[in-house]
Amino acid sequence: MLNEILLVFVPMFFTVDPIGILPIFASLTQGLNPQEKRDIIFQSLVTASLVAVGFILLGKGIFHFLGITMGDFMVAGGVILFCLAMVDLTSQGKTRRTASTTLGAVPIGTPLVVGPAVLTISLMLVSVHGLAITMIALFLNIAIVGVVFIFSDFLMRFLGQSGSRALSKVMMLLLAAIGVMMVRRGITEIMSGIHTF
Repeated sequence: MLNEILLVFVPMFFTVDPIGILPIFASLTQGLNPQEKRDIIFQSLVTASLVAVGFILLGKGIFHFLGITMGDFMVAGGVILFCLAMVDLTSQGKTRRTASTTLGAVPIGTPLVVGPAVLTISLMLVSVHGLAITMIALFLNIAIVGVVFIFSDFLMRFLGQSGSRALSKVMMLLLAAIGVMMVRRGITEIMSGIHTF
């Protein structure tokens, strides 16, 4: 079971990209007192968890109603992951959002922590590895994001803007490879005529 959790955890970790969103979180929460920052972290983690769990539980039923197979979804999801990774790889960095009273929920909780890429790969992983394994990996990744946010000041001093950006690019390169793998597996499943979901 531990090995299976790891198989789900790793691609999801690259997709969540906690180091990549660290500079945005640091800039959006700059100047806030510790209590305000803790409130934003809590709000972002709750929002990310609710959005991800809701999509995982309801998305499969919606796709079944629409007649979408696992092969279809893997190809579409792989293309999306690849495109998102390429956009990030060819840009100067993730886009900075404007702060608001719901900063923890939007944009930090979603779409920064849990965005289209995380939702796509989560639903795919549920079909391959099961609900329980995927949920465990999901909450582990969200917990890691929480730790990164809590120690954001220290990590930003340690990594710096350039270091965090470079590490994020490496993660995006691996995410692009995962997207290609999903397309390949999706095409194989479609060609085999096996319809799952």
